[in-house]
Amino acid sequence: MSEVRQYFNNIWLALFTAAIGMKTTIRHLFTSAVTIQYPDVKLKLPERARNRLYVNIDDCIGCDQCAMACPVDCIDIETIKGTPDQDLGVTSTGQKKRLHVPVFDIDIAKCCYCGLCVYPCPTECIMMTDVYEFSEFDRQNLNYHYSRMSTEEITVAREKLRKADEEAAAKKAAAAAAPKPATPPPAAGAPPKQEGGAQEQAKPNNPS
Repeated sequence: MSEVRQYFNNIWLALFTAAIGMKTTIRHLFTSAVTIQYPDVKLKLPERARNRLYVNIDDCIGCDQCAMACPVDCIDIETIKGTPDQDLGVTSTGQKKRLHVPVFDIDIAKCCYCGLCVYPCPTECIMMTDVYEFSEFDRQNLNYHYSRMSTEEITVAREKLRKADEEAAAKKAAAAAAPKPATPPPAAGAPPKQEGGAQEQAKPNNPS
């Protein structure tokens, strides 16, 4: 008798649990859908979202602070010093640019999206955007090149710097090799200069 009762209890328990699940399913049949149809529909990300990096190279002064702050070394920067006759322009914040930036690369595949490179930038030229769709079939396409200097421009900048350094070195060598002016003779009646310090003035002898 107990086995028959257990048999019907199992049937009742199965029907009861199925009814609970169907209750939830039927309730959602009469409610509006909340599923986002991605990629046709995309949610707006928060303003402080940390995703793909972007660099406004026109405002970059080549200070290298972002690369030094990066904990995974995903930023590679090379600079060429500008010569005095070159006007490299100013940034949007009014800061004069003194360095060419022939290389500004970011390997976004190594980036950990910490945002530490953004805060030390004095011109605010590097920032994190809300772009999160940047998958690639080739890993090399995840290495972003932000510098716009051509090979010819880089060669010209390096050649000008080399000539300026050579001219400065030649001027320094010529100044060092130039004869020093002779020391003029002492004026007539002037006491001879003693080595080892100033002359000690004689004190008058006061009668005791």
